[in-house]
Amino acid sequence: MKISTKGRYALRMMLDLSLHDTGEFISLRDISQRQNITVKYLEQIVTVLTRAGFVRSQRGNNGGYKLTREPKEYTVGDILRVMEGSLNPVACVAEAGMCDMSADCAVLPFWKNFAKVINNYVDSVTLQDLKDQALAMIGNDFVI
Repeated sequence: MKISTKGRYALRMMLDLSLHDTGEFISLRDISQRQNITVKYLEQIVTVLTRAGFVRSQRGNNGGYKLTREPKEYTVGDILRVMEGSLNPVACVAEAGMCDMSADCAVLPFWKNFAKVINNYVDSVTLQDLKDQALAMIGNDFVI
């Protein structure tokens, strides 16, 4: 399983919106500059996030994007699944009976447990956790 660039950048974008939340809408240009991601690519990502109800948009001079919920209410799993779909490592875990051998497959229990570990982990980390880590990293940037 490999997370695509869209999945990784969506997570970075959501974190950026969380870190720079002042109550105002944040422009894609500002996010683009901070995250070094093109505005064009962010437009593709934000369309999916908006449709999923994760961000809200406003047009105009003071337009941009903001989170629709508190950072603690988003899990990394939620964000990645919106962009990537299932996070299961093999298709047969997601669709029972997909494979003719599933009834006799000796490795299927491994794949199911592996999927469980992945999904439990990404669902245990919130956007707030990532925000707290980022703020701690920023806070440790001092020179004596």
